[in-house]
Amino acid sequence: MRLAIASDHAGYCLKEQLKAALPEYEWTDYGCYSEDSMDYPDTARPAALAVATGSCDKGILICGSGIGMSISGNKVKGIRAALCTNTDVARLSRQHNDANVLVLAARFTAFHYALDICKTWLSSSFEGGRHQNRIEKIKKIEGDSQ
Repeated sequence: MRLAIASDHAGYCLKEQLKAALPEYEWTDYGCYSEDSMDYPDTARPAALAVATGSCDKGILICGSGIGMSISGNKVKGIRAALCTNTDVARLSRQHNDANVLVLAARFTAFHYALDICKTWLSSSFEGGRHQNRIEKIKKIEGDSQ
């Protein structure tokens, strides 16, 4: 599986830890590449575009609170970015919402929790069924706003 990953300076260390802990995935790293202060939209957009265009299968965005990356990622048409704070939310974001981008809050999520959240999110699948109708409605809203 090809994964896009990006962070801001606050998420840099967690991003690097996750890549090292999950070597079975093919990572495309859209930055940032240090703890030097930077603006999260600069890395969120190219990572989200990689998922939206199919260059990567899914994505992971990481910033301090997760909120900035969530907002930025969800501005890209075709992206359903979900800020997940535990494994239950991660599983449901895939099963019910077909989230294609996981967002993590580096300042509020210890590495071992973040790793469990990632593993759960990456191993969960969309259930379809009654949830597919909701995804179609999200796509319609997205099309109306363009």
